[in-house]
Amino acid sequence: MTFSDLDPRTLTILGVEGALEAAASPRATADTLSGLSAHPDSRVRALVARHPNTPTEILGALAAAYPADVLANPGLPLMRLARPNLLTSFPADSVIALLNAEGSPAWVLDAALRHEDYAVRTALAGRADLSEARVAALAADAGWQIREAVARRETLPEPLVRQLAADDDYDVRKAVAARADLPGDALRELVTDSHGLVRAGVARRLDLPLDCALTLGTDGDPDVLATLARRVDLPRSVREWLATSEHAVVRAAALQGWTVPAAWLERAELDADPDVRAALARRPDTPPATLIRLAAETETVRRAVLERNDLPDEAVLTLARAPEQDIRLHVASAEHLSPAVLDALIGDPDPNVRTVLAVRPDLSGDLLSRLAADPNPEVRRAVAYAPATNADILTRLAGDPNAGVRRAAAHHPHLPDSTHDTLASDPDDGVRLALAGRTDLSPTLRERLRTDPDASVRAEASA
Repeated sequence: MTFSDLDPRTLTILGVEGALEAAASPRATADTLSGLSAHPDSRVRALVARHPNTPTEILGALAAAYPADVLANPGLPLMRLARPNLLTSFPADSVIALLNAEGSPAWVLDAALRHEDYAVRTALAGRADLSEARVAALAADAGWQIREAVARRETLPEPLVRQLAADDDYDVRKAVAARADLPGDALRELVTDSHGLVRAGVARRLDLPLDCALTLGTDGDPDVLATLARRVDLPRSVREWLATSEHAVVRAAALQGWTVPAAWLERAELDADPDVRAALARRPDTPPATLIRLAAETETVRRAVLERNDLPDEAVLTLARAPEQDIRLHVASAEHLSPAVLDALIGDPDPNVRTVLAVRPDLSGDLLSRLAADPNPEVRRAVAYAPATNADILTRLAGDPNAGVRRAAAHHPHLPDSTHDTLASDPDDGVRLALAGRTDLSPTLRERLRTDPDASVRAEASA
């Protein structure tokens, strides 16, 4: 039987070697290659992508994953001759892959320029090696996404920069506002742009001229003012005015500046808006005493305090008693907790918090002993799994009324030998299974487990 005689429906079950041979055969038919295109081996699919008899719709599907192979297909020139707009029938992700392939030819770029999918033309607009003619064509594209991508190009002729600075779409103008080569007169036009996001983009510029900053300081959009308020290169009076704005978002943004006067920190703690106090909690120069007070604040402020890794112990202790369970869980998993914090968490009403606490590597034997007597079996099981649990505690847990706890204890590497005999007679099959998997069993006990009533236990002991 030749490869041309194979049923395409059965090709995917060929062995790998057979499939590779079939895909490389010069006489492979279109139907055969179509069937092999779904083969699980990537080498087979790559050969299909290179075969001149592969149908164009199959090439279109394979190009997304095998762009270099499709471009190397010797039948591609004839396919293009027969179908000049070949790539317009390819899916967008396939054309984008061909665009991004090393050494992608010019005809692929031209086809992408004509492709109806915006994603293809956007990907093309991001290429660094485009000719001026292609860039100019994309700058006039009907899709704002494409014009925005052009506006983000590293280099652009000044006429195109000016053209895009006056674009109808604000996303395009916003992209232009971030350009380092934006002419001064175009920049000043954008300072008074009709859209707040564009003006906010101008306010972010590192080289923002002072006159533009003063103009933006009179803006009525809180987002623009908030962007401006984060700057530290403004006149003192402007910064102070922004720091006392009627808009909380602006006052909070003013606290995000690289440096702020000490008086602002004191004022922020008394601010009526929790977002402003949260911004204060995030500042690296907020005094420890202030952090302690902020830890007892509203939830918004507490969560901001929680983001820090330099909190004084008293603030951590306050967070360990927060009403929000996830905050207490976060504290329970933090490093370097003080004894007072650990003691507070051990008494937490939520067993999930106590369970997280139980597996900490820095818990003392006394604390682990307290958790080993916890009323919740999940907590006791966590103690049984904890690496720091000592032999005395494990002996207690090996006799726990809950089978899950005993199973965990039976796995522990520090489990005393004196408990092995008792666990080997445990009524729970899972406990005996855990014990049978240990490597430190005595030969006598292992032989006993090999005759256990449960087949799984016998198999484990014999492994």
